[in-house]
Amino acid sequence: MPGIDETRPFIPVGIAVLTISDTRTRADDKSGDALEARIREAGHRLEARAIVTDDRQKIYGQVKAWTLDASIDVVITTGGTGFTGRDVTPEALEPLFEKRMDGFSEVFHRISYDKIGTSTIQSRATGGVANATFIFVLPGSPGACKDAWDGILKQQLDYRHMPCNFVEIMPRLDEHLKRG
Repeated sequence: MPGIDETRPFIPVGIAVLTISDTRTRADDKSGDALEARIREAGHRLEARAIVTDDRQKIYGQVKAWTLDASIDVVITTGGTGFTGRDVTPEALEPLFEKRMDGFSEVFHRISYDKIGTSTIQSRATGGVANATFIFVLPGSPGACKDAWDGILKQQLDYRHMPCNFVEIMPRLDEHLKRG
């Protein structure tokens, strides 16, 4: 049965939040605020937070820089996952992925379907790993960010979550780069 094993210690991880928007500012970034509050409430470290416009190079550059920062274990983006011409977050970040996490998108859509029905197909939420850093690409709505955190990320970013979690495999994400 999945759940929290209280005999294991909680291990905080470093998380960066990137909001992708042509119009939002820090003052009205409700999705970024929702993620920041949940990250802190869970006991993790918010290592960085920024807003960039819907521009492939800016999105890629910021996330790549964060994946090279040793204090950041996880990057969560919000915004730019729809189908309009300015929605380019998956196109910007999927080339960065060394490994794609198809299951993240599938579980996110299952959770989302229970809340918004077939409208969930209008999101291209995705996830992957780059430079030993987990990357999660979420829609821009506060509800979608809450659903992704509450339904997936909170448990998977908790070392105590059984039968397995992302934290316990973090030390091995770059083992393919190590030499004997």
